[in-house]
Amino acid sequence: MANFTGATTPQQFEELLKKAGKSLAVVHFYAPWAPQCSQMNDVMEELAKEHKQTMFIKLEAEAVPGVSEKYEISSVPTFLFFKGGEKIDRLDGAHAPELTNKVQRLASTGGGPAVVGGVPKEELNERLRKLISTAPCMLFMKGSPQEPRCGFSRQIVQILKDHNIQYSSFDILSDEEVRQGLKTYSNWPTYPQVYVNGDLVGGLDIIKELAETGELENTCPKAIPVEHRLKSLINKCSVMLFMKGNKEAAKCGFSRQILEIMNRTGSLFSLFLQVRQGLKTYSNWPTYPQLYVKGELIGGLDIVKELMANGELDSVLRGQN
Repeated sequence: MANFTGATTPQQFEELLKKAGKSLAVVHFYAPWAPQCSQMNDVMEELAKEHKQTMFIKLEAEAVPGVSEKYEISSVPTFLFFKGGEKIDRLDGAHAPELTNKVQRLASTGGGPAVVGGVPKEELNERLRKLISTAPCMLFMKGSPQEPRCGFSRQIVQILKDHNIQYSSFDILSDEEVRQGLKTYSNWPTYPQVYVNGDLVGGLDIIKELAETGELENTCPKAIPVEHRLKSLINKCSVMLFMKGNKEAAKCGFSRQILEIMNRTGSLFSLFLQVRQGLKTYSNWPTYPQLYVKGELIGGLDIVKELMANGELDSVLRGQN
C-alpha cells in the first residue's frame, strides 16, 4: 500500500515527510516487542485504505534514537501528526478510536477533504460498529483514563487498573454523534460502557459485579505484565545497553564512559534510549547505565570497567562467561 510504509533511518523518515508535503502524515513510533503496537499497526493499515491522500509511517523508536529524542518519545505506541513537515498534533497510547478521530479531523482541515477518494461518509451505525471493535476491550467514557471527567468513569478506570485489564478508550464528550448514537445502538442509556470483542458487557454496576465475583479477568483481556515486557526487552539483542541518551549524544558522564568502552570492544550491541523505572526493580539495580548479555544483567559502569581492566570484557560480551 503506497500510503502505508515504514522508515528505518532518519533520512528515510525526513524524505517521507517531504513526500507527504501539505497532506497529513501520521507517524507511529512503535516497538516490535509491544503487542499493542502490532494492534495499532493494523488500525493504521485500515485507516490508510480510507484516507488515501494521508501518509501513514511506521518508525521503530529504538532504531532512530535521535528522532525519538527530538520529539520526546517516552513510551510506545506514540503517534505524531505532521503537515508541511511541521508537527501539528500528538497522541500517546493505544487508543484506536482517538487515532481514528484525529486522522479524520486533521485530514479534513488545512487542505484535503474529510473523505478521500470520493468515498461517501459511513452511516452512523457502521461507524459505531467499527469503533466498538477497534480493540478487544473498549471503554466508552467521559474524559480519558488519565483524566476522567465524571465519578462513574473514574471508578471504572480504577477497577480496570486494579484488575490489570488491557483496554482502549473513547471520550464520548469529544463526539456528540457517537455519544447519542451509541445509546441507541447498544440500547444502553448511560455511560461508561464496556465492550469486549464488539459485544456490550455493561456499565459500572456490571463491571463492579464481575470484579466482586472474580469473573472480570475471564471476561476482559489482561494486560501483559511489565515483567514479561522487560524480559522481552532485555533479550531483544544478545548484548543490550540501557543508558541515558543515545549513541550520538550520551546524556550523563557514566553513560558516555560505558559507551566509549563498548565502542572500543567492537562488539555489536543494541541501545534502549528510554530509562524505565520498572527495570530498576526488575533487575534490583538502582542506577544506569545497565549492561545485559543474553538476558542476564552484567552490571553498571564500575563492573564493566573492572572486566575491561582484567581482560574479561570481550569474553563476557560473547557470552562465554
